[in-house]
Amino acid sequence: MDSSDLASLITRYYLAFFFSAVALFYTMRVLKLKRRTSRDIIFPGDRFCRTWWNHFFFRVFRVIIWLICVSRAVYFSVDEHLIVFEFLYQPILLISGCIMLTIGFVITVRIHCNYGDQWRSGIDPNGPDKIITHGWYGISRNPMFLSIGLAQTGFFFALPSAFSLICLCFGLWTLFRQAHAEEKHLKRIFPNEYYIYATHVPRWL
Repeated sequence: MDSSDLASLITRYYLAFFFSAVALFYTMRVLKLKRRTSRDIIFPGDRFCRTWWNHFFFRVFRVIIWLICVSRAVYFSVDEHLIVFEFLYQPILLISGCIMLTIGFVITVRIHCNYGDQWRSGIDPNGPDKIITHGWYGISRNPMFLSIGLAQTGFFFALPSAFSLICLCFGLWTLFRQAHAEEKHLKRIFPNEYYIYATHVPRWL
């Protein structure tokens, strides 16, 4: 087995493990917070509104990605249907993609920890109580979306294909839409504070 085959095999199994771990983390995170706070944690918005569609597509793609990655670990022939970009299917890119994927997730988890019990998925119509301006949020107004975007980019390089490219484009588009919606919500609740915050901290980097 040469280095290319080894990198491909490692990446194949790592992606199945990684996305299973991510699914487990978010499931446990939501259940734990809901039990501890006795409040709703996920707020997709009114049915068929912009943020509802963001949540819907994000969930659909997340499930599809998990199913594909787990299937690839068992049935290698799955790759034949993903339209793999052979010119990008190089050991250094595959491993780099896994590293980016991992770093993005680790940063996301760290930001989750900074939120504590205040973390919510989507826009809570009754929150937040305050704007977080320190730590990661002193560098970017959307650090969690940046880390998720990094992970999505990593997934493309770990599995360079038409499938992962579609996931990347759709994922980044959804993140931009959600960031805009959340910023609009914060401006409405904290008009003066958010204006001052936005003048000192960039939306992205």
